[in-house]
Amino acid sequence: MSWDWQVFCQDTITQEVAQSCFGKNGDTTYLDWMLSAWGWTVSVSLLSLLVALILGAIVGTLRTLPDRPWIVRLGNAWVELFRNIPLLVQIFVWYHVIPSIFPALKRVDAFVLVVLAIGLFTSARIAEQVRSGIQALPRGQRHAGMAMGFTTFQTYRYVLLPMAFRIIIPPLTSESMNVFKNSSVAFAVSVAELTMFAMQAQEETARGVEVYLAVTALYVISALAINRIMAFIEKRSRVPGLIAASGGGH
Repeated sequence: MSWDWQVFCQDTITQEVAQSCFGKNGDTTYLDWMLSAWGWTVSVSLLSLLVALILGAIVGTLRTLPDRPWIVRLGNAWVELFRNIPLLVQIFVWYHVIPSIFPALKRVDAFVLVVLAIGLFTSARIAEQVRSGIQALPRGQRHAGMAMGFTTFQTYRYVLLPMAFRIIIPPLTSESMNVFKNSSVAFAVSVAELTMFAMQAQEETARGVEVYLAVTALYVISALAINRIMAFIEKRSRVPGLIAASGGGH
């Protein structure tokens, strides 16, 4: 089998090999296109993760509130709803169904709808991790906070959540990597990310091996970068004794 890596230096219009793999004078090569698609993939992933972290932290916290059973039930419903519907179905619902119910959303870019869909899907998983992290803490920490005169909000903010997030950094690492991989379904609604680039470039150049190997390498590089960043955060935020003591409970 003969590989031709010059495919990335070809002009996307003329299919001729350009003088530079980075297009000039308005020309675009397949390398330009792939790097642009990588940028869209990173953007979708990071924004979706931000949405998921915010909503997941809120919902996960609400599910542990004492003496608020109706709030706990709402939080449980949120998790079960978004966790049990396939991500691709949720994207199609946001893209095709919801705009037909709320016409104003027809003007919203597909990129935003994909971010919402992935963010909500992932928020249910993070909410479960946050709930587990809070419940893994000794009950005495909650009682100590209340004994110091903290309100429930202050107890969560200053005592429980900072410790819980330290506990759940390992599963959050996996979830962050999953968000990046899940961003590949954005091609279904024509967001120009890496998977969509790979499919179209393969059809145009008939060089599927080179295209898919390059795209795979970018996914691996991105996942490893996330893993290293989260490992650094875990190392800097580790509380001696607490992680090891709670690790057996998960």
